[in-house]
Amino acid sequence: MIVCIAEKPSVAKEIADILGARSRHDGYFEGNGYQVTWTFGHLCTLKEPHDYTPMWQRWSLASLPMIPSRFGIKLIDDKGIEKQFGVIERLMQAADAIVNCGDAGQEGELIQRWVMQKARAKCPVKRLWVSSLTEEAIREGFANLKDQSEYQPLYEAGLSRAIGDWLLGMNATRLYTIKYGKNRQVLSIGRVQTPTLALIVKRHFEIEGFVPQPYWELKTVYRETTFGVTEGRYDSKEKAQEALERITDQPFTVTDVTAKKGTELPPRLYDLTSLQVDCNKKFGLSAEVTLQTIQSLYEKKVTTYPRVDTTYLSDDIYPKCPNILKGLRDYQALVMPLSGKPLPKPKKVFDNKKVTDHHAIIPTGVFPQGLTDLEKKVYDLVARHFIAVFYPDCRFSTTTVLGESAGVKFKASGKEILEQGWRVVFAGEQNEEKEEDKEKLLPSFTVGESGEHTPGLSEKYTQPPKLYTEATLLRAMETAGKLVENEELRDAMKENGIGRPSTRAAIIETLFKRNYIRKEKKNIVATPTGIELIGLIRNELLKSAELTGQWEKKLRDIEKRQYEAKVFIEELKVMLGEVVKDVLRDNSPKI
Repeated sequence: MIVCIAEKPSVAKEIADILGARSRHDGYFEGNGYQVTWTFGHLCTLKEPHDYTPMWQRWSLASLPMIPSRFGIKLIDDKGIEKQFGVIERLMQAADAIVNCGDAGQEGELIQRWVMQKARAKCPVKRLWVSSLTEEAIREGFANLKDQSEYQPLYEAGLSRAIGDWLLGMNATRLYTIKYGKNRQVLSIGRVQTPTLALIVKRHFEIEGFVPQPYWELKTVYRETTFGVTEGRYDSKEKAQEALERITDQPFTVTDVTAKKGTELPPRLYDLTSLQVDCNKKFGLSAEVTLQTIQSLYEKKVTTYPRVDTTYLSDDIYPKCPNILKGLRDYQALVMPLSGKPLPKPKKVFDNKKVTDHHAIIPTGVFPQGLTDLEKKVYDLVARHFIAVFYPDCRFSTTTVLGESAGVKFKASGKEILEQGWRVVFAGEQNEEKEEDKEKLLPSFTVGESGEHTPGLSEKYTQPPKLYTEATLLRAMETAGKLVENEELRDAMKENGIGRPSTRAAIIETLFKRNYIRKEKKNIVATPTGIELIGLIRNELLKSAELTGQWEKKLRDIEKRQYEAKVFIEELKVMLGEVVKDVLRDNSPKI
């Protein structure tokens, strides 16, 4: 008998139907030589400190750092989990072979490996690896099962992440709580959680310490068009006033008119972070809600695997794209212009080198039915982005007019869309125009023309940095706190981001639950508790976004067989020892 184990009952039922295992039993399906069972996400977890030795039951500085000689796992203490695990254990010990049908990612690999270890499974294990849950994808996946050993690096990376989080979280939390909290409150420290909080607290102090500086803008209106001074703003009121007086009652003359044509590429396909960013901007959704929604769409077979960090597709997806587009029945008016000719294959979309385990989030072509209003909104974004990448570039013309009055030089510019291209896919409220796209068309100007104008001087003040929203915080986590607008550069920095796309939402939610941050409208602000905690952490290693990003890079390198898991763990142990020594030596006042 072949035992298949999925991550959820609903997924197990889909797989069982396809395999012909339609006889329902308590905790599994059976038939056609298969038994299909399931977990409920994590059934197992790393053992807690007291599971290793009674000495670690009590929180004590003398017991730190706690470093088990060998890490072990245990069942999560829950009656439902214990019952289901009993079913799994019985099936696996009698199995001729096992197929791991867990989510095709690091966490999914870890969940199922731990269950198989706990169940003491001895038979050969194969891995089902699919990017969508459609019948076609599952059948194709079962026809191409891989040996579990091929995914060993993925498991080692997941295990290293879990052990690293345990080492830092368990030890640093006890260390800071005992040393500074007087056991009145738990001061929770985490490998990813603390650097993320540090970013928010840093922004708090940047805003609090910001001193607005005045500056003056000199503009003039000529032929109902506003021109700004080419040298920008004035830091001195005297200089600004002098320029204003110089041009008052003097004619304005057009010195140059240039029109430059340009193109704008379609927006990229979605990875999880960019989808969470857009859903936060457009619908005010939290990262966690967006993840839950896109996960639900995946389980309903209408979109592909969501926990991805690439915006590219592999070449083998290209032949499937026409059928996917045909399946988007509600969007046929937008799909029609793409019919009857070969689809373009842009390098900005199809690139095998930019795809590892999974490709970007796209529709599967399965017609969506029974979606909630929220699911419809998120699906709409995914579908339109997929359609748009096959559309032509948007073509525009930018006109720049230069002028001068009494030696003071001015500039005005306007933009005209010549061909909408991909923009028709986002017609209406779906398209959030950029500021530069909102520039109005300019009237026709001729070099040498001259006339009266109306100058004006306005005093303004420099603005502090903006508070984080979930959208901007996700981007900051993706780039380890660096402000990066350029998409190519941001792609290059993803490997050094804080956390993974699949975990960032949970990290933000944890900070909310622990009252380290709170929401003010769309903004995220640090609470006094969060500010106080970061103030207590004098060891920069624990709150460094850059260092945490380097750890993430090493975890990815473990997946690629370019780094040793045991080296990563040893490095963390050494760092942990240094952190404990530093804190124990600290004689500053407790809170």
